[in-house]
Amino acid sequence: MRLDKFLSECNIGTRSQIKDLVKKGFVTVNGTVVKKSDIAVNETEDDICFKGTKVNYRKFIYILLNKPGDVVTATQDKKAKTVMDLINPLPAKDLFPVGRLDKDTTGLLLICNDGELSHRLLSPKYHVDKTYLVGTRDKLTGEDLKKLEEGVDIGDDDITLPAKAFVDEDGFLHLTIHEGRYHQVKRMLEAVNNEVVSLERISFGGLKLPDDMDYGDWRELTEDEINAIIQQ
Repeated sequence: MRLDKFLSECNIGTRSQIKDLVKKGFVTVNGTVVKKSDIAVNETEDDICFKGTKVNYRKFIYILLNKPGDVVTATQDKKAKTVMDLINPLPAKDLFPVGRLDKDTTGLLLICNDGELSHRLLSPKYHVDKTYLVGTRDKLTGEDLKKLEEGVDIGDDDITLPAKAFVDEDGFLHLTIHEGRYHQVKRMLEAVNNEVVSLERISFGGLKLPDDMDYGDWRELTEDEINAIIQQ
């Protein structure tokens, strides 16, 4: 890999910025200052440092974010703050959110740069579970839960696929689905003559939202979490 490509993928700067930084002697390869940004490097074996700090190359980066309710799920937005604005500094330039949570929906959001994994997690044919903690306007009955689990008509061509639903001791609905239709959870509650008043995603595939993670907090996935999500 070319040095400028390596540093660009590690979010050190643009190609033109990196060319200038290298010329100024800010980059070393295996302890030697280099002045040309187009030299070839081995991204996994060479010791590459920027301003004395080792730059570690990772092909894929996976981040777990506890999305707050005042940001949009997008890489950029001209009017609103995005989930990407919460991650500072960005460990890579090509990160994107996997799927979408509405602006008023909180909870677990996976952000990565692995397009193949993202496609697999979002594709209905792989039946990846997503569990939501739902505050409802009215108390749900046993009949309501049965309807949600069997599938309801939300105005699409087909009813929703079978789901899992139960109400905890605090009255919150735990709803597990493996589709991603537009405003699906809200429309499912409307189908049983109810209304969502709060919505938080607490699990996605093999990932679970940590109890000690505040809104807006983020961290990279552990190795075990990466293995769990990749196996979905």
